[in-house]
Amino acid sequence: MELQKQLAYEFNLKEQYAENIINLIDEGNTIPFIARYRKEMHGACDDQVLRDFADRLNYLRNLNKEKEKVEKVIREQEKWTDEIALALENALTLTEVEDIYRPYKPKRKTRATVAIAKGLEPLADIIQAQDVTEPIENFAALYVNEEKGVKDINEAVAGAKDIIAERISDDANLRKILREIIAKKATIVSSWDEQADENKTYENYKDFKGEVSKIPSHRILALNRGENEKCLKVDIEINPKLTITEIEKAYKKDNEFTNTIIEDTIADCYDRLLFPSLERECRNALTDRANEQAIKMFEVNLKPLLLQAPLKNNVIMGYDPGYYNGCKIAVIDTKGDVLDTAVVHPTPPQNRVEEAKQKLTDMIVKNKVDIVAIGNGTASKESEILVADLIKTCPRKVSYAMVNEAGASVYSASKLAAKEFPDYDVNLRSAVSIARRLQDPLAELIKIDVKSIGVGQYQHDMPQNRLTEVLNNTVEDCVNSVGVDLNTASVSLLSFVSGISGSLAENIVDYRSQVKHINNRDELLKVKKMGPKAYEQCAGFLRITDGNNILDNTAVHPESYPAVKKLLKLFNLTDEQIKAGELTMLPTLIDKKGEQSVADEIGVGVPTLQDIVKELLKPGRDVREDMPLPELRSDILSMEDLKPDMVLDGTVRNVIDFGAFVDIGVHQDGLVHISQISDSYISHPSEVLKVGEKVKVKVLSVDLAKKRISLTMKNVQ
Repeated sequence: MELQKQLAYEFNLKEQYAENIINLIDEGNTIPFIARYRKEMHGACDDQVLRDFADRLNYLRNLNKEKEKVEKVIREQEKWTDEIALALENALTLTEVEDIYRPYKPKRKTRATVAIAKGLEPLADIIQAQDVTEPIENFAALYVNEEKGVKDINEAVAGAKDIIAERISDDANLRKILREIIAKKATIVSSWDEQADENKTYENYKDFKGEVSKIPSHRILALNRGENEKCLKVDIEINPKLTITEIEKAYKKDNEFTNTIIEDTIADCYDRLLFPSLERECRNALTDRANEQAIKMFEVNLKPLLLQAPLKNNVIMGYDPGYYNGCKIAVIDTKGDVLDTAVVHPTPPQNRVEEAKQKLTDMIVKNKVDIVAIGNGTASKESEILVADLIKTCPRKVSYAMVNEAGASVYSASKLAAKEFPDYDVNLRSAVSIARRLQDPLAELIKIDVKSIGVGQYQHDMPQNRLTEVLNNTVEDCVNSVGVDLNTASVSLLSFVSGISGSLAENIVDYRSQVKHINNRDELLKVKKMGPKAYEQCAGFLRITDGNNILDNTAVHPESYPAVKKLLKLFNLTDEQIKAGELTMLPTLIDKKGEQSVADEIGVGVPTLQDIVKELLKPGRDVREDMPLPELRSDILSMEDLKPDMVLDGTVRNVIDFGAFVDIGVHQDGLVHISQISDSYISHPSEVLKVGEKVKVKVLSVDLAKKRISLTMKNVQ
């Protein structure tokens, strides 16, 4: 398989672009670097397309390795033919290759291998040919041999049938046909496992039936979990006539002496070998598809969560609610450094409300707090009521925001948190994390195992390596799209920068602490183990906000600095004009001269020229500025206050296959079912909504007992 041709076809790219991407990946370039700084070589594909390309490249290379392995085994058996060569060449999936390999694969002991050992293969050939003109028993008698364990004619025929059944089961073309029929026509059904007690969690699946071709991914994952927990019995069902007919087309001829034997053999093959195997394959394919969809939703939800607008230049009080051990408080300054900490006990069993209010008010005034960030976990409702009440009498103007604290406890107990705050207990660390999540979500959330951040569903059921790989890639893309301040970034944040490993990130921080301040990107080459390749990959993503080169505070790569000088000289512009933001005329000047002409003159491609201009117009720009700010509040709404038809502002917290959960300012998020998102047809909620988006919703119903809120976005005035 010529990889560049196949990938160019699949991704609708020029073949040269596909070849370039393959070469760039093989040379050790990272996806963020390729996406941002090698656009001319791949036609300006975005990072997601490039990651999909890299995944597919890896799959096809594994496919080629598997084909080579299969060819070697079959050749060693001296059974290689032009027909097998053609089938293997045309196979596009590992499953197809496995089907071709199946007849030649070393087998464990089976009924067929036992029959072959008894010398019954020639009899099987005679029966399978179906061209005899006398009863099969006449031929079978020749194979009766007590020494070999064939006691009579019936045993001889039974052994021959076992051999034919395995041959049918190993037929690659037949398996492909039946696999497609099952995928299109089968149903998946579930019922209570007879040995299990009824579990209300799976009440919707106690008598469930769905089409394999249409069943949503979240239902597959629910069925799998119910089955794994021994609550459900799950099966694939299909009308046998649809499948048996195909087998008979391929293996049954009209011969009066073999008809019954072949029909019995086909039935046995289907019930004992083919269908159980194809059912497993179908379930695995459904699970793989559901896993990929669930992982995709994690990815889709994680990106906007990480790219939430930071609340810069605010002093923030982090409030980690709790009961028995009190509520832990931490105040951070505009740079995220801790100013003050405390523990208050306004919740049961202490209920020292007034004392807590006074303590918090004193801390707010003393530290000039602007916003209180309240974690949304245990005791958050009581804490929100307390803060909302405190705001009414506080001498300083302050607002509050609810912060998703998913994963905060994981971070608080981590080695990283212990290293950052060795003198704080885990709850105080959590309060700092909650405050920092509001101040700079990206910088804080990357410290947490991405699987613990709380977006998506069934994270514990996913293939963990694949989930971690995809989510880490998403974090890497987000970090590099924003850029990282070289003089303030933590080791955790630096380690997600293109080309920087964990150890190299530590070396950068060590170097920074020695020199006190890094003044230009070239200084990075003095960092221990920072080679030319690593520097090339990372330099454009690192920012120096107050260095001696204004370009170091942009996404312009150092390799393009000479091009920038030529560009400025071409139009008689200066570095001072970049600093002062006085280059608004640059796009017009370029248009007059011609974009391609300017690009040629300064020695770059048009995509790189466009990126340079964008950076020169707004040096130091944070791409997150365009994202909606967190919802700041000064008063509280409870679930009991909600009434049908009430219209509210909300923030999307999680997007899933069947809808979206929206924070409307009460302790419980409301669900907007997919059918209530849009008047137009949508196949998935992510087509319309994303995490962090502000929406208007109307209350449909409130179930206080089950703590469920149903919302709609349709006909909302």
